[in-house]
Amino acid sequence: MLQHEFRESEVVDQLRALGVEAGGVLLVHTSFRALRPIKGGPLGLIAALRTALGPEGTLVMPSWTGDDATPFDPATTPASPDLGVTADLFWRQPGTLRSDHAFACAAAGPKAEAIVKTALPLPPHTPDSPVGRVRDHDGQVLLLGVGHDADTSLHVAELLTPVPYGVPKHFTGRGEDGRPVRIDYRENDHCCQRFALADDWLRARGLQAEGPVGHGIARLARSRDIVRLAVDALRDEPLLFLHGAEAGCAECDEARASVSA
Repeated sequence: MLQHEFRESEVVDQLRALGVEAGGVLLVHTSFRALRPIKGGPLGLIAALRTALGPEGTLVMPSWTGDDATPFDPATTPASPDLGVTADLFWRQPGTLRSDHAFACAAAGPKAEAIVKTALPLPPHTPDSPVGRVRDHDGQVLLLGVGHDADTSLHVAELLTPVPYGVPKHFTGRGEDGRPVRIDYRENDHCCQRFALADDWLRARGLQAEGPVGHGIARLARSRDIVRLAVDALRDEPLLFLHGAEAGCAECDEARASVSA
C-alpha cells in the first residue's frame, strides 16, 4: 500500500500547527527517512521549513564533517553522514551560508551570518558556537523524526555547567603555511542516549510541542529552555547524562574514566 506523499503546503501546515514561529530562528535536526515521502524529497522539506519561517526567519542545520583526517573546506566538504541527507543538501543550496570551520552549521535567512560565522569552537559546542548562538537569538530547536539524543543544544548545557568529563579528540586543520596539521582537544562526548531525559523535563513544564510532520513525529522547544533545564539538572548531578558503569556503554565508560584521570 502506497503511503501518502505530503505536499509542501501540507508540511507547512504541520510545522505551523506544531508552533514553528514565522520570523524566528530554527535549528533543525532531522531524519528524512522517518518523514518520507514528501513531494520533492529532502529539498521539498527544506522548502517547507523556509516557507513556515517566512522571509524574516532563519533556518539552521548542523553541517559539520565526520572526517577527522582531512582539512575542512566549507565549499566542498560533505556534512557528516550521520546528520542525514537533508542537512547535506541544505548547505549546498544557493544563499545558504556555512561556517568556515570543521564544527560547522549552515543557515539561510537574515541572521545566518550572525549565527554560523563563528571562530573555531573548541570543544565543538561552546556557548559561542553556532548552536550556542541559536540560543542567544532565542531560537527554537526542531527535532524531526529524531529524539533529543540528536539535540546538540544539550552539549551547550554540559559546557555551561560545566561537566567534569572530557575525552581526547582530534581533527585535521591547516597551519599558517597551508599544510594539514593535527589539532587535539577534549570533548564532552558520550553516547548521548540519556539526552532523552530532556523529554521528561520539557513535557512536565509544558515547554515541548509534539506532533506529526510528514509521516514522522516532531518535537519543538526553545533552545533556552532546553539548555536551562539541563544545566539545572547537571548542577545537581554532573554525570547525569552518562550511563552507569553497570550498563556496559563503552562511550560513557570512557567519559566517566576521564573524570578520575
